Amino acid sequence: MPRKTPQKYPVIKPQTTATIRLYDCTLRDGAQGPGINYSLRDKLRLAIALDEFGIDYIEAGWPGANPKDTALFEKLAQKPLKHACLVAFGATHKAGIKAKDDPGLQVLARCSAKVIAIVGKSSLQHVTDILGITPEENLKIIKDSIQYLVKEGKQVFFDAEHFFDGYRDNSTYAMKVLTTAHDAGANNIILCDTNGATLPYDIADTVQEVSRKLPQDITLGIHAHNDSDCAVGSSLAAIRTGCGIVQGTINGFGERCGNANLCSIIPAVAMKMPGYRINQSVKLQTLTQLSRLFYEVTVTRERPQQPYVGAYAFAHKAGMHVDAVAKSPRSFEQIPPEAVGNNREVLLSELSGTRSIAMKAKQFGMELDAKSPAVKSLLADLKRREAEGYAFEAADASFQLLIDQKLNKKKAPFELDGFRVIIEKRGPGEKCLSAATLKVRVNGRKSEINAAEGEGPVEALDICLRKSLATFFPEVRNMKLRDFKVRIIDGSAGTAAKTRVLIDSTDGKREWSTVGLSENIIEAAWQALQDSINYFIQGS
Repeated sequence: MPRKTPQKYPVIKPQTTATIRLYDCTLRDGAQGPGINYSLRDKLRLAIALDEFGIDYIEAGWPGANPKDTALFEKLAQKPLKHACLVAFGATHKAGIKAKDDPGLQVLARCSAKVIAIVGKSSLQHVTDILGITPEENLKIIKDSIQYLVKEGKQVFFDAEHFFDGYRDNSTYAMKVLTTAHDAGANNIILCDTNGATLPYDIADTVQEVSRKLPQDITLGIHAHNDSDCAVGSSLAAIRTGCGIVQGTINGFGERCGNANLCSIIPAVAMKMPGYRINQSVKLQTLTQLSRLFYEVTVTRERPQQPYVGAYAFAHKAGMHVDAVAKSPRSFEQIPPEAVGNNREVLLSELSGTRSIAMKAKQFGMELDAKSPAVKSLLADLKRREAEGYAFEAADASFQLLIDQKLNKKKAPFELDGFRVIIEKRGPGEKCLSAATLKVRVNGRKSEINAAEGEGPVEALDICLRKSLATFFPEVRNMKLRDFKVRIIDGSAGTAAKTRVLIDSTDGKREWSTVGLSENIIEAAWQALQDSINYFIQGS
């Protein structure tokens, strides 16, 4: 059928401010994302974190579908959530049996959750082609399933699966599914864009039409997937045109391209939508912390450019931008970063200006005059090094050491007199052995000479350097290298190309990054390693 022409939809403004209820399904729908596998302990920890944040509904899983989810609801019965309402997910009963005889519904009726989210087919094509039953039989299954759970004392949310596709293909049947669910006892009905195909303007038009046709006691919700990269926009459009519940996941976790990202939806509703609000229990200023907790627990890579909560969400690199932000943060920042628990970052590069250096130094606790000759000289040095291949935007610790060296004339606690690294392989099936000999001068004293072995040349140098410094700075035993990244600069130069090494280090409480550059990978690694330990000693 031909595409609908995009329309400007009117905003339905409530008579009083409408509170949008937040429904999180990260522990169930988000678990379907690639590479995500929660343990029972993970789910408990994350459920508590969502509850403390202030989420209204937490869909924790599908009891009966697997032992882990069944055990989770048993655990949560012993330690109930303080704010959130616990939701158990399930499906309508199977064809050919009664609701009261369906094992899945029986488990849902007995579980500790007061709210049950039941998914059912609302697309006629899915009913006939996927389930292989008649349209009338599908309606009866939905009715019987909801009535059974309501009779068992449960509040039922009905998730109308593939609703927007179904409504586009046969709106009469899709609406009949919704009214059947409502008549059976489900006053909260969730409209699902299950395959993420519907664009925001179509979502808005459909929600508006549906809300006008349904009884006033129904609360509509939106559940959007991100296959068209529109899940957040679709969710906000649905809120503006009639939905009082928004479902989504933290960081947009989910199958295929993910679900609507609550980390973007929550601040948008709270700070950008007059006439709408979230409940007052939500601790918006801890949103970034919540986002990073989910990345940590799921051991998935953070997206630094993720809106609102990403490490680069409020990062400024171009000198003109930094200058504007220094004068008026609103010029290049949609909201104050601290409103969601994030921070402003100044990234240093060849695009930087003196204002960038002054703002970056302020983050280190240093006050610099952006117009001073010393800062202009430092900027020239920075641009020269960046042109050579250094990357200070990801190596704050190295830049702080550069400031100390150039402007504060601070001497490093140790200096290299020389090192030797030997790599030996004794046979085809044998591991490579690395040994390092190192000679360093500490606080201007006579050189210390030490040797050490390691799995690789960098580890051997690291162990050897710590051994040399431990007598003078015993605190170096408390730090370790967390990550090691190597990048070839200008690969066209082949084996003679410069190599940039970034090292991330930690002492268990804080993290810092340093950079090294050389045609020799070992020397580049040594520069980054030397900066890392220098930074730690000077800051301890």
